[in-house]
Amino acid sequence: MRDPMATPSDAESPAEFTLRAVLTGVVLGIVFGAANAYLGLRVGMTVSASIPAAVLTVAAFRAFPSKSTILEANLSQTVASASTALATGTIFTIPALFLWGLTPPYFQVVALAFLGALLGLSAMIPLRRLLIVEAHDSLPYPEGTACAEVLRATSGTAEAAASSAWIFRGMAVGAALKLVISLAHLVPGELGFALPVLPKAELALEISPALLGVGYIMGYRQGAVCLAGALVSSVTLTPLIAWLGAGLDRPLYPETQRLVSQMDAGEIWSRYVRYIGAGSVAAAGILTVLRGLPTMAAAFLAVARGMRGDASARMATGERTDRDLPAWFVFGGVATVVLVAGLVPGVFSGEMAPVQRAVLAAGVGVFGVLFVAVAARIVGIVGVSSQPTSGIALVTLLGTASVFAVAGWVDTGARAAVLTVGTIVAIAASKAGDIAQDLKTGWLVGATPARQQLGQLVGAACACWAIAATVLLLGSAYQFGSKDVPAPQATLM
Repeated sequence: MRDPMATPSDAESPAEFTLRAVLTGVVLGIVFGAANAYLGLRVGMTVSASIPAAVLTVAAFRAFPSKSTILEANLSQTVASASTALATGTIFTIPALFLWGLTPPYFQVVALAFLGALLGLSAMIPLRRLLIVEAHDSLPYPEGTACAEVLRATSGTAEAAASSAWIFRGMAVGAALKLVISLAHLVPGELGFALPVLPKAELALEISPALLGVGYIMGYRQGAVCLAGALVSSVTLTPLIAWLGAGLDRPLYPETQRLVSQMDAGEIWSRYVRYIGAGSVAAAGILTVLRGLPTMAAAFLAVARGMRGDASARMATGERTDRDLPAWFVFGGVATVVLVAGLVPGVFSGEMAPVQRAVLAAGVGVFGVLFVAVAARIVGIVGVSSQPTSGIALVTLLGTASVFAVAGWVDTGARAAVLTVGTIVAIAASKAGDIAQDLKTGWLVGATPARQQLGQLVGAACACWAIAATVLLLGSAYQFGSKDVPAPQATLM
């Protein structure tokens, strides 16, 4: 049953989908979306925006003369968190086009992000009662439950002030440190030194507020894994390649011009170690997908069995807290994505034959709906940060690319089109996980599901513009795959 703590009842109609809630969520979503896109391209991971958005929302509402409700705060964080999924799917795939020498148009990236969000939201709506309500005891949805507790804790004036104060202090310290490093140059941005004995072995440390923040969120274990990879790269692989290549009188592939002995540590990393890392990530991703296939299959079968059960018991009861967006939105949303993908030129790539577009649209529909169901259930156990988005994108690309390869469609335009299928499906799966956590929060605090779903749609429609702009601006200012913007997932894809 619903949490017994005080929440609005079904009979009440408290303030929820208000102008201030939507506008606050849109602004926070744009900020968090751009920040997540940048972080993902730098360190290969994004962070959930729900909890910080909830705290900042409560703090922002204090500036309004009228008292806000917990449902307004929940609606606002729902709108804001919509950007996280869009950033995740976009940065995993779109930078790969830059690596091929292709710069996608701005409106294409916007369209891909919004289509993925619409597909994920539409396909998730029929699963809400099954996963959020009926499976409450077996699927805790950790971020959603935690966000509900944060909303309750920050509803009081003292708690809200204390929580938001620490967030604003962190923002102020990070901004000051960034100004000191980047503008005033009072502190060096990097510290490094060469190690003795080992050829071209170096240790370096970048002083970055963003990376420090990500490390704090990741925790000791994941941070130690990242550090271990850096140490293997710097003090093992780079010296080994330098030692083995010292006596070569010709360039070592894939380098075609310079000798290994002429390269410094950074160039060896760029020409050799980076590819070893990408291969390791690819192997780990494939093994993770293979190992997770039973779990994914069980998740999808569990959803299918639940949907085949007593369907009448899951129909809308008319109660405010059990009201979803109507069925026409669900079917219309999925159909719109598939039809736009298959009929509108420029969504995937340039000139393509109708049969190619049909295959791409089918890939979006089949893989999208499948992985939405899988992701929505898996995140109920492992959380959004641990959902296998990379593996989902990889399986989608392998499946669609296999059909293209068999048909002999292997030109650059075909490869780019296959990659953008992965963009839509990855965003859809990420969106399903995100909205599932938000709906769990809403169920615990007594929110209206239909209003949350509409809020997610509004948030995605606004955030897609900012995320596309962030990715394209970074692509024009830096080189994806470089030290400044490694874009690890896109390099893998």
